[in-house]
Amino acid sequence: MARRGRVRLTPTRFHGAVGLALALLGGAGLMLLFRAAWTPFHLLAAWMAAINLTAFAYFGYDKFCARAGARRVPEAVLHGLALAGGSVGAFLAMGLFRHKTAKGRFRLAFWLIVALQLTVCAWVVTVLWQRRA
Repeated sequence: MARRGRVRLTPTRFHGAVGLALALLGGAGLMLLFRAAWTPFHLLAAWMAAINLTAFAYFGYDKFCARAGARRVPEAVLHGLALAGGSVGAFLAMGLFRHKTAKGRFRLAFWLIVALQLTVCAWVVTVLWQRRA
């Protein structure tokens, strides 16, 4: 007889959910802390600060787990945090903790994410500039 209602929580799903929850709570906390107006620009700024802090912390946590021989954070989660906007925090953590700097495939995927984000940012700036003129 099959079990109903029970979803297997993989490490990727677990850490992905925790990372997302931390970033959302951090963003909301920043909005409340600074008593910012809930405008799209303020929300974006709070999200970017929170997701970068979360990415930084998760890279540090993964480095700690690597040294302790504990279960690691899946690379998909680390890439997901960078893709969600945490590239700067991930980059700083990679340098500070000397973590994931020797893995060529990881670095390639990370820099592809950064290139994608820069392309999107350039496109948004171009569209906004053209609308202004």
